Amino acid sequence: MGRALPVADYLALKGTDLGFSEWIEVDQARIDAFAEVTGDHQFIHVNPELAKQTPFGSTIAHGYLTLSLLSRMAYDVMPGIEGTKMGVNYGLNSLRFLAPVKSGKRVRGAFRMADVTERSPGVIQSTVEVKVEIEGEDKPALAAEWVTLAYI
Repeated sequence: MGRALPVADYLALKGTDLGFSEWIEVDQARIDAFAEVTGDHQFIHVNPELAKQTPFGSTIAHGYLTLSLLSRMAYDVMPGIEGTKMGVNYGLNSLRFLAPVKSGKRVRGAFRMADVTERSPGVIQSTVEVKVEIEGEDKPALAAEWVTLAYI
């Protein structure tokens, strides 16, 4: 996480654009490793020869691989909250996979603090709109509304 803000300053981020993460390359080695960990060896992800015959023309990253990169991307962009003991994923209000990420492409996250509230004393809920952009392409890989909790 980035800089740690006082709770009041963090709450004031509601409705603001937070910025972009660094670019992350999604190469075949990363895709293959994700397939191995998850057991999802569908040919469109792991077999370049067969994948060439599809409308995509190459292997593509698993949608959930792209989604899993959000945590890494957030470290580049999301500020912390002073005194946080731990933060956890609470879930997604929405998620759409909009475009495939072809092997070898780079992606980055664009973050916007849609809402932030103090759910109860010492528990901050953040709702972040995030789009994962694909370098050189107009359509994002995914769009999500991601909810996290911080325990102060």
